[in-house]
Amino acid sequence: MTVEIVCVGTELLLGNIVNTNGAFLAEGCAALGLESYYQTVVGDNEGRLEGVLKTAMERSDIVILSGGLGPTEDDLTKEVAARVCGRKLVLHEPSRAAIEKFFAERGTAPTENNWKQAMIPADAIVLGNPNGTAPGVIIEADQARVILLPGPPNELCPMFENSVVPYLSRLTTQVICSQTVKVCGVGESRAETMLKDLIDAQTNPTIATYAKTGEVHIRVTAGAEDKKAAMKLIKPVVKELKSRFGNDIYTTEEEVTLEKAVADLLLANNLTVTCAESCTGGLLSARLVNVPGISDVYKSGIVTYSNKAKRRFLNVKKTTLQKYGAVSRQTAEEMAKGAAAFAKADVAAAVTGIAGPDGGTEEKPVGLVFIACCVKGKTTVEKYRFSGSRSKVRESAAAAALALMRRCILEYFSEVTFGKKEK
Repeated sequence: MTVEIVCVGTELLLGNIVNTNGAFLAEGCAALGLESYYQTVVGDNEGRLEGVLKTAMERSDIVILSGGLGPTEDDLTKEVAARVCGRKLVLHEPSRAAIEKFFAERGTAPTENNWKQAMIPADAIVLGNPNGTAPGVIIEADQARVILLPGPPNELCPMFENSVVPYLSRLTTQVICSQTVKVCGVGESRAETMLKDLIDAQTNPTIATYAKTGEVHIRVTAGAEDKKAAMKLIKPVVKELKSRFGNDIYTTEEEVTLEKAVADLLLANNLTVTCAESCTGGLLSARLVNVPGISDVYKSGIVTYSNKAKRRFLNVKKTTLQKYGAVSRQTAEEMAKGAAAFAKADVAAAVTGIAGPDGGTEEKPVGLVFIACCVKGKTTVEKYRFSGSRSKVRESAAAAALALMRRCILEYFSEVTFGKKEK
């Protein structure tokens, strides 16, 4: 079966709100084995909305609309859908009672226009909304099934998962499952080159790469009669990816971020950590401290933006700064060593670079960044050249620092283990 998603709201067209509902619904429908070829955003205009809905019903089995179920005059989705499907709007007493209860629990009274939300297309299936006042609606029309959902994500998401998914599951015979393999330290072009033979030969499962800041996510997707069968198809492909990318894979779990993978590595090995940052201005520390439990090992973070601060807090030599400059391999190395000594930490990461948009030279252009990582006294320094805006350079540098930290920690324990075996 095919599904089409229509997101309603002029604010979406203007870019005032990011359309997260579209992505959420698309992913949810794909997981149910529904094919999707079109997705539309339309403003709060009765005529255009009617045209979009008619077109969607002509080419898709299921049409899901989000937004436009509110109490105001420009909330037109339900009225338009009822007219297109040839249904009258009738009062749904349970919905009216739910609206009354919703306001009573909050100590306020509904306004007259709130009762509009209790008007439902005749013979429609009503989806309760414990998180708001707009019930969802399913109209089983002759041409297509039309599903209306409220726009606020905190209302739409639970309604879709709790009410729409069970409904749609009864209509489909195939389940689509995915597993994401997350890779750091490898660029998208290199990753695609490493996967070219698999991508060229793919049928079921399929492989797709997604470039993230400092990472590449490889999604393996398979369709089968049930989840167990789909995951059985995915498993050998993921195993092959692991053999190709090795330690560059930091997780195969959707919810694990790069900073969590690094934090877990630190926590598992009881390694304390500190960060010394210049151009990133604390972004690296911010990502690490976003991980619950990091306080057990995170000792400090220091932003040494000026040369004076680098000398005072990190013991970077004056001669190093004069001879090589603040943005140099030598300065990054001394920053990492100095941070480790200052905080008495097992692991120290240091970042120095030129974020732009000015400050670059022919010898040291904007985007040039040096990142150092010191693990138990052994320091590694890498040179990077990032592109994009000032914020993009800073974000890329923070991501690269996390990837380098992870790599250096893994290498340290690999060498320690190897040394023990040699003895």
